[in-house]
Amino acid sequence: MERRKAVHTVVSLLLLICFTLSGCHGATRPHVIFIVADDLGWNDVSWHNPQMITPNLERLARNGVILNSSYVQQVCSPSRNCFMSGKYPYHTGLQNGIIRPLSPRGMPLSVTALPQKLKEVGYSTHMVGKWHLGFCNWKYVPTFRGFDSFLGYYLGAEDYYIHTRDAGYDLRLDDKVYTFPNGTYSTYVFGQRAVDVINGHDPATPLFLYLPFQAVHEPLQVPKKYEDMYAHIHNYKRRVFSGMVTAMDEAVGNITRALESTGLMENSVIIFTTDNGGPIVGGANNFPLRGAKATLWEGGTKGSAFVYSKNLMNKTRYTNTEMIHAVDWFPTILHLAGATPDPTTDGVNQWATVSEGAPSARTEFVYNINDIAENAAIRVGKYKLIKGSAGRYNGWYPPPTVDSDLEVDSSLYYQRRNDTYRLYDIEADPTEHFDLASQLPQIVSMMRDRLENYRKSMVPAGDLPDDPAGDPKNFGGVWSPGWC
Repeated sequence: MERRKAVHTVVSLLLLICFTLSGCHGATRPHVIFIVADDLGWNDVSWHNPQMITPNLERLARNGVILNSSYVQQVCSPSRNCFMSGKYPYHTGLQNGIIRPLSPRGMPLSVTALPQKLKEVGYSTHMVGKWHLGFCNWKYVPTFRGFDSFLGYYLGAEDYYIHTRDAGYDLRLDDKVYTFPNGTYSTYVFGQRAVDVINGHDPATPLFLYLPFQAVHEPLQVPKKYEDMYAHIHNYKRRVFSGMVTAMDEAVGNITRALESTGLMENSVIIFTTDNGGPIVGGANNFPLRGAKATLWEGGTKGSAFVYSKNLMNKTRYTNTEMIHAVDWFPTILHLAGATPDPTTDGVNQWATVSEGAPSARTEFVYNINDIAENAAIRVGKYKLIKGSAGRYNGWYPPPTVDSDLEVDSSLYYQRRNDTYRLYDIEADPTEHFDLASQLPQIVSMMRDRLENYRKSMVPAGDLPDDPAGDPKNFGGVWSPGWC
């Protein structure tokens, strides 16, 4: 073992020298570990909230680059679409929400997914965790979208121990139903699989490991030892949710140690982000940001995120406030890999922004354009324009202390007419307390025109009626492809 570690260390150092001097190609490209937490709120990590127990994540964040203006979509499938395609959801028909279990659709097959692009330049690609980008046809699933291996599940909101959703089993190893870990907490399953991938990887080949955890999405389930770490929290949902965060943090610690012991860390980039803001009725918290998951407020769209690399960044241990969007990870990772994104990609390469502190490569982005709810939002410079309703949760919600704290004031739920606009200066007012629309009509007009210009390229949402052909009872009680 010691000899193997020494060999890996020497190889990694040689690769690092070649990468730094730009005199080598192929194997010199960095390993990329892309970790996604599910439903993690702004206030659910220790570098924003010291009451949270996330020492492993914080160590990486504090020694890397904390991203304080990193944006995601307001719900799950649209964000994962951004990561895998580099395209806004309104350009792929996924703008109106998640892909439901019986929905006969997925991320369009016309899209070349991130792992497919990485395979073209010699990367070994592995996925562990939650897909949620369609599975009704085999062509939609991870192993048909560029991943060499896949251990995870196709849907969302599974039971953490028995791995079922709505009476259907949903856990796969590659394309086969995987029943071996039945009864094992999924954070353990996924964390151990990631460690196994790392330990079995040849360091001479660049690695892309996509690790979208099930944690910390509902259902609220966690081994008791983690819940007990938050015994002082009397709100049940908040206590269990917090324990789930710490369980995930422990898995990240195990993964980090595997990267160190194999020598891969010397030439790795770790990206960590949530997929959307936290659901306040599910124990998560986004305070002091306004709103929650499924809203266009900052609490639904500004994600906890960081980037860590031991040797490949010129500037570390700082907080980056430059504008970054979920679609940017696609071209940024391709840049690290020495690949080029398609010209139609909505994302921009942000590596100089992250690694050197350079100004952001973008000055604006689209939060979303929803053609069913008829709401939308756009950011241009420091200003944010919201058209119509921002969503259901419109208030500011401190961390709950007792169970009654989770009873959201219904007076804060109001439906704006679809033709009304709100304007906020996010730099001066990041918590969105002051609507400036009436004071700055020219800014509203300019941003409204830009939003409508973006709308012209919108692909109609691919929402389709649920198809009972996908019912797991038709596949022996398992959620399976092959019905669309």
